[in-house]
Amino acid sequence: MSQQRAVRQQLEDLQRAGVTHVPADVAQKLLAALPRKTVVTPTTARATTVTRNASSTPPQTAAVRRAATAASFTRPTEVAPVPVVNAPASTMTIRAGCTLTRDERIAQLRDVASRVSVCARCEELARTRTQTVFGVGNPEAAIMLIGEAPGAEEDRRGEPFVGEAGQLLNKIIVACQLTREELYICNVLRCRPPGNRTPTPIEAQHCREYLDAQIATVNPQWIVCLGAVAAQTLLNSKLAIGKLRGVFHDYKGIKVLCTYHPSYLLRYEPAKKDVWADMKMLRAAQGVVLK
Repeated sequence: MSQQRAVRQQLEDLQRAGVTHVPADVAQKLLAALPRKTVVTPTTARATTVTRNASSTPPQTAAVRRAATAASFTRPTEVAPVPVVNAPASTMTIRAGCTLTRDERIAQLRDVASRVSVCARCEELARTRTQTVFGVGNPEAAIMLIGEAPGAEEDRRGEPFVGEAGQLLNKIIVACQLTREELYICNVLRCRPPGNRTPTPIEAQHCREYLDAQIATVNPQWIVCLGAVAAQTLLNSKLAIGKLRGVFHDYKGIKVLCTYHPSYLLRYEPAKKDVWADMKMLRAAQGVVLK
C-alpha cells in the first residue's frame, strides 16, 4: 500500500504542476505500480483510459483518476490533445443556414451564443473575462469576417472589433463600398486572452465548435480571415499569413481570403497596401471594381 500511496502522490504532484501527459516509459512504470485489479483499456491509438474494478479498494481519488486518464502512450516527443472537460457545445444540433429562414438563423445563433456565455472550457479565460464576445451582423451575410480574439474594449462592450483596430476595420469596410451591418463579424475566440496575448492552439480548439456553428448558420459565400490565428485555425495550416494571403482558399465550398489583422496595420502601416490589394481582389471576384 505504501507503493500505491507514492504513485498517487506522484500523479497528484504532476497534475498540480499542470502536466497532462507523460512519456510512455514513465506511464508504464506508474501503471505497473497500481493494484492488480486495475484494468487498462485503450480508447484510441494514442491514449489510454485507466479504470478500476468496481470491487477493488480503496477507491482512487479524483485527482489520481484524472491524471491516470491523461497518461499518453506516445513517443516522448508527441503530445496528445488536452481532453475537453466541459463541452456544452458537443450537444448542439446545428442546421445548415441554407435550409433556414432569417428568423431561424437568428434563433440558432442566439442559442449558440447562450451556450458560449456560460462556457468554461478555458479556465483562465473564463476567470479573467468580463463577458463573452460572440459575433454581430447580418445572419444572412454573403461575407463573414473572422478575427483573432476580443480586446479590452470588446471585452467591456461584448461586441467584436469596436476598439482602435475595429475603427480601422470600419474604414476598410467603407472603402470597399460595404457596410458593417451587411457583414457578419466574429473571432476565433469568444473570450479576451489576458493582456491581449495570442490565443493558444488549445484555446482555439475549445472555441472551434462555436466558430463552426456560426459559419454553418450564416452560410456565407466568402470568408475573410483577419490575421494568422484566424487563417491558420480555419484552414488548419501552419503557413504564415504572408504565405496565405493573395490567393483564394477553399473551406467546405466557401471562398476564403486571408489578410493582415487591423491591429497589425496599426503597428506597421506599410502593410495597409497589401490589405487593400487583398480586399480589391475580393470585391473584384464579386463584380465590384475598387480604385
